[in-house]
Amino acid sequence: MTTSAGKLAARNKVAGGNRMELLLFRLNGKQLYGINVFKVKEIIPCPRLTNLPHHTPHVRGVAHVRDGTVSIVDLGMAIRQPAMENPESHFVIVTEYNRRTQGFLVREVDRIVNINWEEVHPPPRGSGKDSFLTAVTQMDNQLIEIVDVEKIIASVDPFAQGVSSHILTDEVKEIAGNYHILLVDDSSVARHQVERNLQETGIGYTSLTNGKEALEFLNSLADDGKRVQDELLMIISDIEMPEMDGYTLTRRIKEDPRLANLPVLLHSSLSGIFNEAMVKKVGANFFLAKYDADELARVVIGQIQAIAGEKV
Repeated sequence: MTTSAGKLAARNKVAGGNRMELLLFRLNGKQLYGINVFKVKEIIPCPRLTNLPHHTPHVRGVAHVRDGTVSIVDLGMAIRQPAMENPESHFVIVTEYNRRTQGFLVREVDRIVNINWEEVHPPPRGSGKDSFLTAVTQMDNQLIEIVDVEKIIASVDPFAQGVSSHILTDEVKEIAGNYHILLVDDSSVARHQVERNLQETGIGYTSLTNGKEALEFLNSLADDGKRVQDELLMIISDIEMPEMDGYTLTRRIKEDPRLANLPVLLHSSLSGIFNEAMVKKVGANFFLAKYDADELARVVIGQIQAIAGEKV
């Protein structure tokens, strides 16, 4: 039997090597879908559901799971497929995203696979802005579609976006415009949340969608002879991203003398002891679980204060 320490070490090895474990499942047809195993708390037969009045249509109800009540989302309906019939004959994937526990109703669970992030790619361009995919990959000559769970959750229970007024003082807004942040996140919903936060703060930003793009952007600044920490206040990066994940991006930044002094905030819906260990291992300066507008603003303002050398 694997100990908790052994499991943590195994996960560190997977993530630290630009790899991920993907839980594969099916909805109404033969198409395989996937989500990161690290976000899965358990897989259970669909429990008895209690209907709620005035709920979002693809929330099939709530169920008692262990010591709490969890909303059960029909994942097929959430991505614009027909509702799954006879939910009691299917399965629920209980997950933790963005500090919240939720259950996703799926027809069947297939298996867990270990893949390299370099083999995971952005969705096809023709998928459009309304797509609920965050990435795609291939295995055994079959396309696997990775679901943008943050977008689905936002459609069920939108997050509060605003930064509190007591944090955004006039002094902060006046000086924030002198600084620029590199934002990296493959989820359009998560990216737009942070963009709105930075817009409220008054700070400039450049948005990219994966670690590979971000590293190329940083290298181009350094290759042009620019002092990167003078160009950018910090980087705010997701962890799960196609091509190159946030852990690998951070490690590559900290290994390059031209980039090493640039502060990195890893901002992820992943949470727990595993991430605390990985943040230390790759040398990130900060970690925040998604999404709290005030927490994020405080880190950004703290960096401005550190650079400006004065309290704003």
